[in-house]
This record gives sequence, C-alpha cells and structure tokens, in this order.
Amino acid sequence: SHSYWRKSVANFTSLPQYFKQYSYYTQSVGKVFHPGIVSNHSDDYPISWSSPPFHGSAEKYKNWAVCPSADGLYRANIVCPVDVDKQPEQTLPDIQSAKFAIDFLDNYNTSGVKPFFLAVGFHKPHIPLKCPKKYLDLYPLDTIQLAPNQYLPKHFPEVAWNPWMDLKDRQDIKQFNISFPFGVIPDYYQKYIRQSYYACVSYIDDLIGSVLQKLNDKHLASDTIVMLLGDHGWSLGEHNEWAKYSNFDVALKVPLIISAPKLNKTLNYHYMNPFDPKVKKANRSALNEMKAVVELVDIFPTLADLAGLPVPHICRENVTQLVCSEGVSLKPLLFDRQNAKKWRKSVAFSQYPRPSAKPQANSDQPALNDIKIMGYSMGNSYFRYTEWIGFNVKTLAANWSQQFGRELYLNPNQTNNEAFNPRLSQFVSYLSRKLRKGWRHEVRPS
Repeated sequence: SHSYWRKSVANFTSLPQYFKQYSYYTQSVGKVFHPGIVSNHSDDYPISWSSPPFHGSAEKYKNWAVCPSADGLYRANIVCPVDVDKQPEQTLPDIQSAKFAIDFLDNYNTSGVKPFFLAVGFHKPHIPLKCPKKYLDLYPLDTIQLAPNQYLPKHFPEVAWNPWMDLKDRQDIKQFNISFPFGVIPDYYQKYIRQSYYACVSYIDDLIGSVLQKLNDKHLASDTIVMLLGDHGWSLGEHNEWAKYSNFDVALKVPLIISAPKLNKTLNYHYMNPFDPKVKKANRSALNEMKAVVELVDIFPTLADLAGLPVPHICRENVTQLVCSEGVSLKPLLFDRQNAKKWRKSVAFSQYPRPSAKPQANSDQPALNDIKIMGYSMGNSYFRYTEWIGFNVKTLAANWSQQFGRELYLNPNQTNNEAFNPRLSQFVSYLSRKLRKGWRHEVRPS
C-alpha cells in the first residue's frame, strides 16, 4: 500500500474504467479504491470515474476519541458503540454514503442516458468498530460465544503469525498490557469485540437494505446487476488472532452474492427493519447456493459477461497487457448449477508477505522494501495449504528453495498443522507441486 499501481507496475485498466470505456456512467461512493497513494490520492479519478468520487465529510473523524468508556471518558477504542446524535456532524460516514447512493438512484434519469455503474463501499466492519449503539441490542452480550478455536494450531510456524498491532494500538486494548507477540485479550473483552463486530455487520446490512429498496422503488431492480462482496475476512479470536493479516481461512473467505436479470425469476428488493420483531431471520436455504471454488479475481470477467461486454482474456505470463484478467466469468455457474460439477477451479489462491521469520512490529503490514518472505497459499472446503518462502522485492520473484514454514490444515477450525505428518508426505508433495504451478494452471481451458 505504498505506491500507485499505474506508475509502479503498469497502466492497467480498472473495472470501473472498463465499464466507462463502454459508455457507462461510473460513480464511486465511499471506500471503493483504497485511499492514499495506491489510488493516486484521487480514487483514480478521472480515469476510472465519470464524476468525482463521493466521500462523506464524517470520514475525517474516523480515529477521533469518540468511543464511550466505562470511566465516562471518550477514547479511541476498538469497541465503539456510539450515539449518532452526539457524533461530529451528527452522522457517520457509512450513513452519508448510503444517503448519497439513494439520492443517486433517485435522481438518475434512465430515459435515453448512459447505463450506470455504481460502486458503494461501506467502511464497516473495518476498525474501529464504530456503529450506532442500537445495533448492539441485536446481539445481547450473554449470547456471545468465544471463538471455538482460541489457541495456536499444533506445529504452527511462527512466520504465519500476525501480531494484530492495529488492535494493540487502540486505547481500550492498551489497558491490558498484552505481551508481544502471543499475549491474549481477556475472554470477557473478546466477547465485547465480537459483539461489536456483529453489530457493525448488521448496521451495514441495514444500510444496504435501504439502498436496494430505492433500486426497487425506482423500478430499476429488474434491469440491474447487483453484486455484494467483502474484500477480506477478519479473525475474531480464532487461533488467538485478530485482524486480517494472515493466510488463515477466517481472514481469507468473504461473502459473494450475485443477483442479475434473467438469473432470478423475480427481482424485488424489500427493506426489512432488523428491529421489527415480526421480521424473521434470513433463511439461507432460500439462497441459490452451490459448491464451487470462486475468487474475487473472477468479479471483473463476471460483471463484463453479465453486462454483455467483451470478457477480458487471461493475462499472459511475463507480458504486460493493459486489459486482461486473472479470473474467469462465473456466468456459466450462475445460469446452470450442473456446471459446478465440471468447474475448472479446484482451489483458490492467496498470498501474504512477511518481513521476517519471527513476529515483529511490522509483521502485519510490512513496507515493500521490508518484505523478505511471501506466504503462498491455496485452499478449498477440504484443505488449506501454505508455504512461506523467500521473496525478492526487486525482481518480485519467489525462491521456492528457501523455506521458512509450511502449513496444511484438514479441518475447518485449522487446529493442527499436518504439513509434516509422515503419513501425508505424498499428499503434501502433490500440493506443493500444485501450489508452484499457480493460478494459471487452474484457469487453463478445460
């Protein structure tokens, strides 16, 4: 997160830029591109967006000491339920983003104008876990459970550990004087964090519902593709880990929900007040779920395909191409569940860097020049396999002969590293070869 990709790598075509080139009106709301130098301090405007991206004025109060504490003072905490009326400007950034998106849909003239590409990026549940305090009522503290796998996995390589420094910098966590790197947050406070995280998720779910209701009210639902996703997971005490800086499943897996014309028989979105006792909890069995491995790199080709635009081809190795993709379109999966049986992907790939083999202060977010090790990982619903190997930041090359750690987990809670189990040596060798072949081997034509 220390350079602008168009200058440091190549002038690649972004997803909104691609739709803009095909005469879509593109609008960014909230946190879509990562802020700062990575998006040229402009959210990549005007290259990617038709008009200036919207950011709520309340964003500047993100890290203010506005979180009520037990002593009656306000601090910069991780746990941060607030009275919105007492916040600066009497609002929060995500509330402002939802309002802007609703106003955009309300005022968009659909007759004889460009189709729109609207990207709405909500901040929460990013830390601090700041949300209207009423959402805590949906999750009474006495119903909150601790993570089922609170302890380090057996035979765990220390290079895989992220010391969650961003939490330790919060004032409510500092009071515990947690030892570095494997100190533990007291159980009672873990429950407060988990409660606040769940509350933030429901807060955003509520805002999403209000935006979709407007889409319905404007009679746009039946002609609009909607994709809901998160950009990463977040550890909530699993393995005594917090935050997102690891290759554990809980930090890697994200929601991905797609609704599109012709895919659903009826496209109607109806807002349901989460505080209405008559509203029943969502029935997951009503969702059209299937077993297939998909990745966030599949979003670009999928949206292009669903919109009837040319689908970018797979990026060629060692060739700089400005319009290409590392993913594949999910349209065949969406329109015919039987295609899941012959789906080409068997694993999803991830990677995360480390500055050292042992945890240190910058292990979570090392600067590019500090990266010495890369954790290459792949997984599916049956296993998670990771190798931590040497990495050259100047050539961006992996040194597979320089091993710092290896992990293989065969159960969902990832409690036992089986990478050095002699009974699994042939399986580990197979996975190692598959990992080194990489994602290109997975997306080759069937």
